[in-house]
Amino acid sequence: MRRYLHRHPELSYQEHETADFIQKKLREYGIPYRSEIAGTGILGIIKGKHEGRTVALRADMDALPIQEENDHSYVSVHEGVMHACGHDAHMAMLLGAAKILKNLQDEIYGTVLLVFQPAEEKSPVGGAIPMMEAGVFEDFMPDVIYAQHVWPYLPAGQIGIRDREMLGASDNFKVILKGVGGHASLPHLTTDPVVTAGFLIVSLQTIVSRSLDPRHPSVLTIGSIHGGTAHNVIGNTVTLEGSIRTFGEDTRKRIKERFYEITTNVAEMYNNEVEIDYQEGYPATVNTPRWARLARRSAQNLFGKDATPMIEPAMASEDFSRFLEKIPGAYIFLGAQMENSEEQKGLHDPRFNINEEVLPMGAAFLAKVAIDTLNELKENTIRIWID
Repeated sequence: MRRYLHRHPELSYQEHETADFIQKKLREYGIPYRSEIAGTGILGIIKGKHEGRTVALRADMDALPIQEENDHSYVSVHEGVMHACGHDAHMAMLLGAAKILKNLQDEIYGTVLLVFQPAEEKSPVGGAIPMMEAGVFEDFMPDVIYAQHVWPYLPAGQIGIRDREMLGASDNFKVILKGVGGHASLPHLTTDPVVTAGFLIVSLQTIVSRSLDPRHPSVLTIGSIHGGTAHNVIGNTVTLEGSIRTFGEDTRKRIKERFYEITTNVAEMYNNEVEIDYQEGYPATVNTPRWARLARRSAQNLFGKDATPMIEPAMASEDFSRFLEKIPGAYIFLGAQMENSEEQKGLHDPRFNINEEVLPMGAAFLAKVAIDTLNELKENTIRIWID
């Protein structure tokens, strides 16, 4: 399943062939579902034989606009589109977990929802909010929700879970400096936006180093700068684009505040006009401690005590954070490093690949954590009733 999906990647909100494949598999397994949620999203529904609560498992569906450079037998057949972030594996593992859970239906207390989400890569809009706004949970509201991501930075089969922060918030910006250009030999007749851009780049770096508490990690990166047309011409405009990553909301707000202050004042100091397009993307992905700990126990019961090493949070961002803002749950890393770690390429690399040995492990883990969570919710309900 993973190789088929890898060969047929589709961009955000274009996951039609992908959706057809998922629906075909759900029908094959005898699992009812709703489709076309927020476009291409799908909700599979497994109702256990026994009454109980509801847990959701989520997998993302979309690929990236990357030209694949691998040469294996299942390379992407779509020019300029590639599953370079592991979403093909996520869908395959959720389908595997679906088959396991369907076979165990008579033993399940409650309902398991299978959430196949489009457009995870489409920040800042994404697919989580559109799915919720389209009523994905109108009939079954999850008590807990989980997602897992193949993680090439962990050895194959290890499970990375933190009790709270897993991933950072991601905001993007575009700044256009507008000045008066002219001849390179007559700078006094210009308001050179290239010089302004240089000063602005250095000044923005002081936000992290001088405006924020050093105990709270954050990153501000200028990823793109474009300006000028020739060596002897002072251009009229310079465009800078970049990304900001944070964990805490207070830090996130402070960076934005200082960003506007510094950018507008530097532009004014050099007699340039400025346009700022600042987009707030996904919030930080923060686990609910109770369910992160349960997921850790589930992983240890399956794979042993050494399967859940201590990990650090990452500054990448995730649309799953939007679900976690509404529903308790946890986001989990599944180590998927290649057998020869020196050959491992990172996420979003055109040569990215995973160790496929982890696929059945990921499917088993999703099924296990769903059942364990429903049992925990059942026991908690009984305790409350007795009290």
